[in-house]
Amino acid sequence: MYFGLRFNDIAGQKIPETDPGIFKSTVRTLAGHINSKTNTLRTMDIQTLRNATAATEDDRIAALSEIVRATPALMRILGAINDLGLPDAWLVSGGVYQTVWNALTGRPPDFGIKDYDIIYFDGSDLSYEAEDRIIRNMNAALPDLADNLEVRNQARVHLWYEKRFGRPYFPLSCAIESLTTYAAKTHAVAVRLREGDTIDVRAPFGLSPIFAMRLVPNPLTDNRPTYEEKAKRMAALWPELEVVDWDAS
Repeated sequence: MYFGLRFNDIAGQKIPETDPGIFKSTVRTLAGHINSKTNTLRTMDIQTLRNATAATEDDRIAALSEIVRATPALMRILGAINDLGLPDAWLVSGGVYQTVWNALTGRPPDFGIKDYDIIYFDGSDLSYEAEDRIIRNMNAALPDLADNLEVRNQARVHLWYEKRFGRPYFPLSCAIESLTTYAAKTHAVAVRLREGDTIDVRAPFGLSPIFAMRLVPNPLTDNRPTYEEKAKRMAALWPELEVVDWDAS
């Protein structure tokens, strides 16, 4: 079994909402985390954003974009990615969705964030040496964050993944395709900075589980141990989190 699924096969999937008791605060909590120039989160309360049908995906994309824009560390990373000219490059997973969780719960923006995952796709050179140069360049650009940066060329993951994790991994066609291989659907989110400082957001399973603080397994990947290990850590840090059992997915 190959580890993953083509991302366009599952785009737009609906994720059920969580128990209403999870969110007791309203948009005022978010407004304190977001800079004063934003309007999106002031006009839409959390209960609406977390509901898979009451808010649109565009609503959640706008909200996530404002949270990212208001978080200096994330904007510095996105700026460095652009400055280095990395092809098909994105900031993904925990550094993004956990920042949203911190905004939702009134915690410091970097609370609980173990690392910042940066992915890019360069099929022109699949050597480790080429990837290592990119890693060193990114670390040099952000020396104060270097210990927390994880930079990987998604074009070469299939060359080493099975040896390290014991499961085969199909060659990818682009960086975003890697999101479909994550252990949780909630993890699958990517952002990048476009011209005019526009935030480009991609989430093949949708953003509703992130805003609902609902960890949803991705059973299309045979990765239950990783899911359960990460779920335990996250639930300890964010007790508001609802963890969906692997067998219930």
